[in-house]
Amino acid sequence: MRIIDAHMHYFKIEGFDELAKLAGHENSREGWQEICDANDIVFSVAMGNSYDAPGRFGGIVPRLINLGGEPFCATPYNQPENVGYCLGVQSEEITPENAEKTALEFEYYLQRDPHCVGIKFYMGYQNVYLYDKRHEPLFELARAYDVPVAMHSGETANHHGRLRYSHPLTVDEAASEHPEVRFVICHAGNPWIPDAIEVATKNENVFIDFSGLWEHRLTPKREQELQAFQQYVRMWLEYHELWDKIMYGSDWPLINIEDNIRNLGKIVPEEHWPAFYYENALKVYSRIRKFIK
Repeated sequence: MRIIDAHMHYFKIEGFDELAKLAGHENSREGWQEICDANDIVFSVAMGNSYDAPGRFGGIVPRLINLGGEPFCATPYNQPENVGYCLGVQSEEITPENAEKTALEFEYYLQRDPHCVGIKFYMGYQNVYLYDKRHEPLFELARAYDVPVAMHSGETANHHGRLRYSHPLTVDEAASEHPEVRFVICHAGNPWIPDAIEVATKNENVFIDFSGLWEHRLTPKREQELQAFQQYVRMWLEYHELWDKIMYGSDWPLINIEDNIRNLGKIVPEEHWPAFYYENALKVYSRIRKFIK
């Protein structure tokens, strides 16, 4: 079964090496390629990759998110064929005065690198609502280049986050105002999964990735404990018949890939696996098509 991983990380960040070991993997470029070969992952989308590369106006792009580490590719033009990336937005650094210039700086990558397949917003970590007016030029950029806007939603990995900014209902505001832009609710809005599903049901241009719902290598005991959660999520998907709006994601290196593929398959009925694991991502991240033979 061919798979597109619509949400992973491709960074050498402090702490990721240890998390990868807990998941039974090595957090490296070579480690990811071995996983892809073993699991028929034909393409993956890295979230928030940023580079010490010039923007349109020279110098370092100041409002491109820096997650505290370096990508496994030295430049944005050194991506493996099977890895794309979303540019990460440092929303708190955008002002009414520099919002247009920010979009032009991001356009530098969208124009030059076909591996740049989307724009990622870090709501919850950045204490700004997705629908804030400062993001308007970036939404217009996403529309013009036909790339999706992905938003971190749900719980945050540290106590500094503000959850009111990462609630999936906030996506409804932006999606309603920008019907020609595709929006992705990352992590299924967990723990507000029914809310995320409702937003995707209401808005034709909203999709969901199911990344990061658990961590590490799952023990048999932990897999058993997850059964009620899996049934709960499946109930809402069946209620809304939302099979054309959901995408496989891993949040690698935080999770064992074999565990993740198997357990997400317990949420999604087998007849919908081709759409979930592969086809829906091609619709949302349309630039991927040129890399898939």
